[in-house]
Amino acid sequence: VQLVESGGGLVQAGGSLRLSCAASGFTFDDYAIGWFRQAPGKEREGFTCISGFDGSTYYTDSVKGRFTISIDNAKSTVYLQMNSLKPEDTAVYYCGAFFDICTEMVVTGVTPLELDYRGQGTQVTVSS
Repeated sequence: VQLVESGGGLVQAGGSLRLSCAASGFTFDDYAIGWFRQAPGKEREGFTCISGFDGSTYYTDSVKGRFTISIDNAKSTVYLQMNSLKPEDTAVYYCGAFFDICTEMVVTGVTPLELDYRGQGTQVTVSS
């Protein structure tokens, strides 16, 4: 069982990136898949999730209107489209699966140890 992120890289402020989170060994049906990020010297931040069951989503204010999460159950992949990127978006981004539907709690309250599965992360660097 694993989650693997891809799509990170270096982009200028105002640019876009699309991250992917591919799962193997389990299906998304009963899980909320969230995206989290951690920048050096800062606390881990969860900012979005999507329910594998019905595609319902949640976003924190820090990314609402700029980031879009989507799911392709057939490919067992969750995507994160990031637009209008800012230097403060620079961080290691990782996805995690939690056995529940997507709610604010999953994004802001679940700790890394509480995630059922999590990936290793992909670096996103936004230059000014």
